[in-house]
Amino acid sequence: MSRSIDYGNLMHEAMRGLIRRVLQDVSDKGLPGNHHFFITFDTSHPDAELADWLSDRYPDEMTVVMQHWYDGLDVGEDGFAITLNFGDAPEPLYIPYDAIRTFVDPSVEFGLRFEQQETEEEDVAEDEATLDQTNEAELEVAEEPVKDAEIVSLDSFRK
Repeated sequence: MSRSIDYGNLMHEAMRGLIRRVLQDVSDKGLPGNHHFFITFDTSHPDAELADWLSDRYPDEMTVVMQHWYDGLDVGEDGFAITLNFGDAPEPLYIPYDAIRTFVDPSVEFGLRFEQQETEEEDVAEDEATLDQTNEAELEVAEEPVKDAEIVSLDSFRK
């Protein structure tokens, strides 16, 4: 039986643990100094919870900012709940750690980016699309007429 270590998933698990620990510290003590977070997450994740108008406006992903005003930060094992202000309208959100795509604290130039896992069907479709684009590009290049070489005299560049 062949087995291998899945370093990618282990690293993502560790990075999500770091986010959970940071958020728990903020929940307990507040945001220190100039720290603030930009959190981009997958709004279509099955466990993400957000108002319908937000998911309609951001069907794939959205970035939220946790800085001056936030309320009800509740850090759990699988995700966190928070209420953020959207144009003077407080909206509760639940963001699973699995849904996070990027976590950035620009005050200290720290950031995490999570690679998106693709299914085999998506890989095959993407490969086929790439092949189609490559074939089209090759056809376009082949259809262009071959130009004669242009001769340039170097005398004009000499001093």
